[in-house]
Amino acid sequence: MNHRNQRAFACDKLKVSIHPDRQSSGQSAGTAAARHLRDAIAARGTARLIVASAPSQNETLHYLARAGSLAWEKISVFHMDEYVGLPESHPASFRAYQRQHLLRDVRPAEFHGIRGEAADPDGECLRYARLLAYAPVDVVCMGIGENGHIAFNDPHVAIFQDPSMVKTVELDAECRQQQVNDACFPDIQSVPTQAITLTCPTLMSALHVVCSVPGHRKARAVRQTLCGPIATSCPASILRTHPSATLYLDLESSALLE
Repeated sequence: MNHRNQRAFACDKLKVSIHPDRQSSGQSAGTAAARHLRDAIAARGTARLIVASAPSQNETLHYLARAGSLAWEKISVFHMDEYVGLPESHPASFRAYQRQHLLRDVRPAEFHGIRGEAADPDGECLRYARLLAYAPVDVVCMGIGENGHIAFNDPHVAIFQDPSMVKTVELDAECRQQQVNDACFPDIQSVPTQAITLTCPTLMSALHVVCSVPGHRKARAVRQTLCGPIATSCPASILRTHPSATLYLDLESSALLE
């Protein structure tokens, strides 16, 4: 079956939605995330959201922040990962990304930042895990890395049944090069080698997953996610087991699907 010519199809439990360009893909993803958050607020009065921090998420967060009738004062926001040793003031920190792309436009009930500069990274993992464990997460807005990672769960550190909610990891070379490709750092030597990340089961515990993956550099990872085995060699393949996850692609990122 030629999936690339289909606007929508399913791969195991994962729904896939293909759009003409990253703008329309991001708009659909942001609209879907807003709908899930509204439903959570209608059901319980509050909502909890985890967001990724990368250029691939720009369009999704743009449309999510501008979604009409969304009560941000009832939404608590978390993010997925942060570089060890990087303060929030560093322009490449993921807290800085969230302030630029989401928090300057909305005022949530709370924004919980991961303190990458904490003197005790493992203690910071435990602090953040306690915040996450307080109540269920309604929505994760995420992407897929060029090496198939989700958050900073690169293939060599991804564990689908990870006992930890949050952990420190060593970043692999392909992951670090992606940060250069994304123009977040001038060269690979400038990219930190360690990060704090939410683990695979923490991400998959959300009630809904909205995954935005635009651009030609993600085409190989998209193919591995959908066409390869469900295995940590491509951590994003775990999305195929989630009961309410949708992968939003553009024509470039879906180019290698058959």
